[in-house]
Amino acid sequence: MAQPIDVYFWPTPNGNKVSIFLEEAGLPYNIFPVNIGAGDQFKEEFLEISPNNKMPAIIDPEGSDGQPISIFESGAILMYLGEKTGKFLPVDARSRYRTIEWLMFQMGGVGPMLGQNHHFRQYAPENIEYAIDRYTNEATRLYNVIDKQLSKNEYLAGSEYTIADIATWPWLTNYENQGQRLEDFPNLARWYWDMEARPAVKTAMEKGKEVSASGVTMDDDAKEQLFGGSQYQRR
Repeated sequence: MAQPIDVYFWPTPNGNKVSIFLEEAGLPYNIFPVNIGAGDQFKEEFLEISPNNKMPAIIDPEGSDGQPISIFESGAILMYLGEKTGKFLPVDARSRYRTIEWLMFQMGGVGPMLGQNHHFRQYAPENIEYAIDRYTNEATRLYNVIDKQLSKNEYLAGSEYTIADIATWPWLTNYENQGQRLEDFPNLARWYWDMEARPAVKTAMEKGKEVSASGVTMDDDAKEQLFGGSQYQRR
């Protein structure tokens, strides 16, 4: 029987994508909460496995060489788990690189841009109209890219459900706070609701809610940990 994978986690989009994969693949795992509002991401023991002080990170006690391996960066984690299990990452080169293309699209575009959009619309200490317009418009552009791709394919990388879908969907769950309406993107909406209905997705999201049941109170201390000078300290 496989040993559980240790997952250092908080229910953000990047955290949720890893738990969704693990649920989809049926892999056993242990969750170790990293409360980013309380500054857990800066603890020395976490920095040992995630030197960029970002979660998620994993420790697999059974790496490919039989030895434990730690991995940070959610995209790298998904690729590792896909290779480990042979699931959601196609083997043939054409399909594999189509999947990786759309994974990189999420990592390099969807995540960073929607993250900035969410920040300036929800958490910035002052209302900066230029920033809000810039990132809301970029969010709309990205939604349109996804919608067009899904007008031709059932899933982002083609006819198969892959890590590209697992990576992207959690970033769209805050679509209202990103200034978007799903009804404006009918193909994306079809895919979005199909994803939400998957049993493994439901289970992963519920586990995330359980982890954050105590919540992150967005007080001044939490904002300092998430957005202030604390994150820029040399460690």
